[in-house]
Amino acid sequence: MQRIVDFLSSQTTWRRWGIAFLAGALSMLALAPVYFWPVLLLTFPVLVWQLDGCYFDQNRKPQLSFASLRSAAAVGWAFGFGFFLTGLYWIGFAFLVEANVFAWLLPFAVTLMPAGLALFFAMAAMIAGLMWRPGVARLVALAIAFAVAEWLRGHILTGFPWNAPGYALAAPGALMQWASVFGVYGLNLLAVLIFSSPAALWSPGVGAPEFELRRCAYPALMAAVLAGAYLWGYWRLEKASVDYVDGVKLRIVQPNIPQKEKWKPENRGAIFERYMAVSRRGAPREQIDGVTHLIWPESALPFLLEDTPDALNAISAMMPDGSVLITGAARAGRNETMSGGGRSVPIFNSLFVMDHHANLISFYDKAHLVPFGEYLPFQSTLESIGLEQLTRVRGGFTAGTGARLTSVPNAPPFIALICYEIIFPDAIRDGDEEPGWLLNLTNDAWFGDTAGPHQHFHQARVRAVEQGLPMVRAANTGISAVTDPYGRIVAELPRNIAQVIDTPLPHAAPHTVFVRFGGSVFALLLLISLATWWGLTFRQ
Repeated sequence: MQRIVDFLSSQTTWRRWGIAFLAGALSMLALAPVYFWPVLLLTFPVLVWQLDGCYFDQNRKPQLSFASLRSAAAVGWAFGFGFFLTGLYWIGFAFLVEANVFAWLLPFAVTLMPAGLALFFAMAAMIAGLMWRPGVARLVALAIAFAVAEWLRGHILTGFPWNAPGYALAAPGALMQWASVFGVYGLNLLAVLIFSSPAALWSPGVGAPEFELRRCAYPALMAAVLAGAYLWGYWRLEKASVDYVDGVKLRIVQPNIPQKEKWKPENRGAIFERYMAVSRRGAPREQIDGVTHLIWPESALPFLLEDTPDALNAISAMMPDGSVLITGAARAGRNETMSGGGRSVPIFNSLFVMDHHANLISFYDKAHLVPFGEYLPFQSTLESIGLEQLTRVRGGFTAGTGARLTSVPNAPPFIALICYEIIFPDAIRDGDEEPGWLLNLTNDAWFGDTAGPHQHFHQARVRAVEQGLPMVRAANTGISAVTDPYGRIVAELPRNIAQVIDTPLPHAAPHTVFVRFGGSVFALLLLISLATWWGLTFRQ
């Protein structure tokens, strides 16, 4: 083993980068849909040993210089590029929906986005270098650096915290309960502490390959922490009993409409009829008896629902008295604004709450839009040279500014999260009023039958555990589901079928530690880790 460690740390230039890239690519097996998190016990030590080669001289003395930081940044970037390239390959499928328009952008999207996100891993490798010391101290330094870099990835330039390493510690089941205490940003720090621990057993240049028992202390401690977290999560799930909100029967509609067909003008009528038929379960009767809340996914219909009286009348005829329709819909702003000398109307990606007469009760406008999907940075400039966002809405969607908490008749208020808004753990709760559930409307049809929808669903489940709230999810092609506030799946539809879920609504759990203290838990973890690093360094 010592020879392998020495080999990994001694490689330079393209061989070093190639090994780091491969380690990063294999790391993606830890996340959805594979969930093989033990692979990180191999890949993170490889990263540590390669950084040892950057930051230690032949005598295992720390060497910090511009050259060592540059070399470490290249290793971190290669690791991150492999990680994000294999984890986000499915983004390219969106560019094939209208291949005649967007296919030429596919190679750029599939490579440039992972390359940009990998810069945060490069940053982590450089931050760690400022604290790189022999032994366990370097592992604590790497965990601190990754935690800071991942927090920044979730916030800089609107943020994109997709596939954070911490999700490997929130695999389905008992381990997911960690999130109720630490949140995903705290899990990022713990993940690196745990998964890098085998690197404490061997260091490059030690010289003596003999096994030394004292080196097992830190890996043993991390194994105990992992086992303890699993047992605590198992106990929490066994102890948790979930009851349901009286008088609420949800019907979640999954119409399974291919994205290529959705926006063709000639398909508008057929798509609306598909929604109506699936909502009625194919029955000839017009009303849907017994349903209190009918839920359609993001941007359900390829037209402005508010401006289509025939559709509103048909919906009204189908809905039972006292029932509610919650649907994703495009919304045209009613206050016209001047733009470039002409008149334009802002378009929002919205969620509508409508009564059984199809009257609009309330709405929520999506606030966190997808760059290049729903809007273009420097919109007018890029449009002037012929570029378009994937949704092809001229001028792009307009970001909403309203509160996420949405009131709905005959049910607790919910937090509205459209599409990838659910991957952001910060600022989900808004104001003093208590939400009763999370509602995630999405359309993952853009990404086909790839890993993307599974990753999205897993991150949505983690939000439910963090917040202690049940999560209701309506997705065009799946995965549509309801989970309880502990992330357990109450009801689920597989992908690529047109069907409905009829289910009650679980009650919320008591406030989690994460809800009570939020980012303070993450800050405390950072402080404890810094103090630990200082103690280890001073002791040496």
